[in-house]
Amino acid sequence: MAPSPISQRPIGVAIAGLGFGEVVHLPALQSVPGLEPVALWHRSNDRLDLACSHSGLKGYNCWDSLLEDSRVDAVIIATPPAPRYELALRALKAGKHLLLEKPVALNAQEVADLQREAIGRGLSVAVDFEYRAVPLFQQAARLLEQGAIGTPWLVKLDWLMSSRANPQRAWNWYSQASQGGGVLGALGTHAFDILAWFIGSVGEPQAMTRTAIEQRPDSKGSMQPVDADDIALINVALETHQGGTVAAQIALSSVARNGRGCWIEIYGSEGSLVLGSENQKDYVHGFSLTMQRGGEAPRNVQPDEDLRFATTWSDGRVAPVARLQSWWANSIQKGHPMVPGLAEGLASQQACDKTLLPR
Repeated sequence: MAPSPISQRPIGVAIAGLGFGEVVHLPALQSVPGLEPVALWHRSNDRLDLACSHSGLKGYNCWDSLLEDSRVDAVIIATPPAPRYELALRALKAGKHLLLEKPVALNAQEVADLQREAIGRGLSVAVDFEYRAVPLFQQAARLLEQGAIGTPWLVKLDWLMSSRANPQRAWNWYSQASQGGGVLGALGTHAFDILAWFIGSVGEPQAMTRTAIEQRPDSKGSMQPVDADDIALINVALETHQGGTVAAQIALSSVARNGRGCWIEIYGSEGSLVLGSENQKDYVHGFSLTMQRGGEAPRNVQPDEDLRFATTWSDGRVAPVARLQSWWANSIQKGHPMVPGLAEGLASQQACDKTLLPR
């Protein structure tokens, strides 16, 4: 039987994972009406004790004990990708609503399993595709829906970052394909979701992936092999909601020294949109949106009033995550479908899986 919607009290939320979870999800959560942080989870007692001393929240290093806490209605799982599937599946079986970081799991089959479990239990599962909550991205989607540049013909998405360009950056799960590491999981999941949202479903990709930095030092200084992709070049057809096909070219890198950042160019029958940011230090702050139609000069576009953030933080990621968390709260309270949720997470993961197929 599906759980009753929660409407008379705040939704008690636990956070699992204390990297992005503590830095972004926790301050976002503290700002969202209807949500209340009640607990933290981490396998390391030392790390957990430090986070709990800062936040004042109860800490757990046992997953089953967290799930047995009656105050916990929902869980944000912001761990590295590898344990995410098992943690999420156990949480769903315990009747908890979920907000999952991306990649949701290690492959599409795991995402589909979670989707079936969530649907069967009537639980709301959000996926943190936070660019869907960034005002200028929402404005671009609105303009495309309104036909501002006519029929889209071509999309070019470059996401060229230098976050892992230093060969001395430590070897960890990000360096290991088996642990969900690599630029496809970090940026490709977002890229595929953005294109599906803006234009339409992602078809069969033609792709080349590479590992440019093949060794990194571990915590003891010993060099360890890297097999996760840090470069991906992808050509793909996007199937529009109107039945057309749009050609798309995607370039992703986490090792692009002096890379240009994130830029999305969309060319249509009546004009073009360019959405982008050169900011290498913040993945949200710094975006601009430019539109050009016919023979007109390019013009800068600001988000409509209803799309703007009421509050922002120095870390640009917090505001869109808070907005997405508010959508999740509404889904839980009213029993509405959650978008972006596991349907969007599955579509993105399927595109990633196909990109990594041997050729």
